[in-house]
Amino acid sequence: MENSFKSIIDQSKSILILLPTRPYFDQVAAGLSLYLSLRDTKDIQISSPTPMTVEFNRLIGVNRIAQELGNKNLVIRFVDYKANDIERVSYDIEDGQFRLSVIPKQSINPPSKDQVELFYSGISADMIILIGGANESHFPATSSKELVGAKLIHIGTRDISLSSNKSFISFSHPASSICEVIAGLIKESGLSFNEDIATNILMGIEDASNNFTDSTVTAETFAVVAELMRAGGKRTSAQPTPQRENFPPGAIPGMQYRMQTPQQTYQQQQPEEKTGNAQTQDQGNEKTTEVLEEINDENPPNDWLAAPKIYKGTSIS
Repeated sequence: MENSFKSIIDQSKSILILLPTRPYFDQVAAGLSLYLSLRDTKDIQISSPTPMTVEFNRLIGVNRIAQELGNKNLVIRFVDYKANDIERVSYDIEDGQFRLSVIPKQSINPPSKDQVELFYSGISADMIILIGGANESHFPATSSKELVGAKLIHIGTRDISLSSNKSFISFSHPASSICEVIAGLIKESGLSFNEDIATNILMGIEDASNNFTDSTVTAETFAVVAELMRAGGKRTSAQPTPQRENFPPGAIPGMQYRMQTPQQTYQQQQPEEKTGNAQTQDQGNEKTTEVLEEINDENPPNDWLAAPKIYKGTSIS
């Protein structure tokens, strides 16, 4: 089909995958999985307007996500330096290395090192894939002049709302997660899952479906999971944060272990004890007193703690 995902990918030369602002774990996992499946055959980049946080570090290839849009051109900017103070800019080649010279006007100091700012810009993508998001405010890069004319593709579990002057092709449909949708598109395109891709998709599905407990999970979801695990995918979902109550007293440094007296234990075990059993409770109190007296009797006499006496004998000549 002309508008199949495979045919669109085959026709493209350069692809840019865009994540939304403040992306969810499922969205990052889906975008990375698609990037990893296409990077060997296509000129492809993946970008997020929001920096990646620690929660995404367990995803394979997360370091490939760039915050700067495009790396086609290297741009040099002089901060707080008047452009009119520059006489000319020239370059030459020395020992095979490129050298750029900025010559200021006479009697004017050149820009200092602190005023030099380097960054990348420019992108030549002919196809942009939007992952998730609800509207174009989640993808500020779509308003860039450099991306005018690029074909827009949206992948998600819900439709996206874009301006009327932006046409796009949607591959969105209801599913447990965007990762499940991505898995289907990768399979339909004739691409294969390696261990890294399968693991990322598995983590995304687990996170979005709350470990397969969400109502959006279907039989198709489990069929996808089975195929991913056969491809070598590992289930490495985030483990719940350990609670102090789950550890025995004294196991965690810094926690004070509070001893309970027999009376306290007895009262906790018998919270509904009636007055008729007062004699039994008094016996328990008497035993507690006896235990405390025995402990006091075991304390050493005070003279044991005094300094030892020293006796001097008669010297022998």
